[in-house]
Amino acid sequence: MQGEDPFDQGAGSILRQPKAVWATAGASVVAFMGIGLVDPILPSITKGLEATPSQVSLLFTSYFLITAVAMLVTGFVSSRIGGRKTLLAGLALVVVFAALSGTSSSVGELVGFRAGWGLGNALFVSTALAVIVGAAAGGSSAAILLYESALGLGMACGPLVGALLGDASWRYPFFGTAALMAIGFICITAFLKEQPRPARKTSLLDPIKALGHGGLASVATSAFFYNYSFFTILAFTPFVLNMTPYKSGAVFFAWGLLLAVFSVLVAPRLQERFGSLKVLGASLVLLAVDLLVLGYGDHTTAIVCTIVSGAFIGMNNTVYTELALGVSDAPRPVASAGYNFVRWFAAAAAPYLAPKIEEWSNIHIPFVVAAVTAVAGAIVVWIRRSALTHEAAELEPKHATEDSVTVFAD
Repeated sequence: MQGEDPFDQGAGSILRQPKAVWATAGASVVAFMGIGLVDPILPSITKGLEATPSQVSLLFTSYFLITAVAMLVTGFVSSRIGGRKTLLAGLALVVVFAALSGTSSSVGELVGFRAGWGLGNALFVSTALAVIVGAAAGGSSAAILLYESALGLGMACGPLVGALLGDASWRYPFFGTAALMAIGFICITAFLKEQPRPARKTSLLDPIKALGHGGLASVATSAFFYNYSFFTILAFTPFVLNMTPYKSGAVFFAWGLLLAVFSVLVAPRLQERFGSLKVLGASLVLLAVDLLVLGYGDHTTAIVCTIVSGAFIGMNNTVYTELALGVSDAPRPVASAGYNFVRWFAAAAAPYLAPKIEEWSNIHIPFVVAAVTAVAGAIVVWIRRSALTHEAAELEPKHATEDSVTVFAD
């Protein structure tokens, strides 16, 4: 509810949750660690496997391409075998393919194993959000903040773990992730009971049909452009910075900390004061400015801008998640699947296209393109603001006008 503090120690506190929620959130931290884990070791992988940056960038492309397509399958699977079994299946796949990634002898093998990892991550991550929302105390707002906390912590810890383990060998971070996900598998097995299955089974086409809703389609389109910017930073910047695993890990650890703080602490307060759409639009424009400065600044400036981008990414992630889950009347798992199906394609495209654009032009242009896509995301929010404000006003300030009402109704 508006005006309530989700960190309050009462019954609705984000900190007072059942063990099942903490087990799922803990495993989610490790799942999100897997996204940024390879950042500090990208140059090491390039040297170790005698590959080019564009070849190594396929680690992200294969991962997110499979993740995007798998979003159509997650609801189909979980509505038939249940959320708990879907989580465990996803975790098992991540354990297997993360371990196999560490044994790779070529870029092709590593890219293939990352694709299998992406399938497991899709099954786990999309279902984890639904499980946390369904089982958390304090309603949907507290649950989403808890999920975003897991995302931020995972994004922050991933590069740090990758740097610490990757300094000895680029293979160790993959083995470390497999071990941590195995622990997550054990915790969910022990603490999470089977969740009630939906009354109606989800079909493979339900997420696509959900995108027929103008509000959800608008959120997904805007997030598509934003994700291109986001993953240009995550996948391409390590090559530009060209630092040791320790130094690169420190940069992205600081980036991840800002992401977590602004996602969980700053974004909700700014939404309360200014409204979700204004916060999202301003954050996207500021991200575009940050990208331009990053692309044209010196090495120190690039480091600072990389870290600062975490603040804007954290705010964007929180607002986009709330919009996607609240703007349409589709069941939350279905809306989430449709939204993620669209946006992860950009996450697959950016890591591949950014190094290619550099090869075709110069090192500045990939960041110019990413800045343009961030602005495009803001333009979609502005043009489609009426579709994004139709359903609910709970996230907007009480003094908001009709034109700036937002989206999440518990």
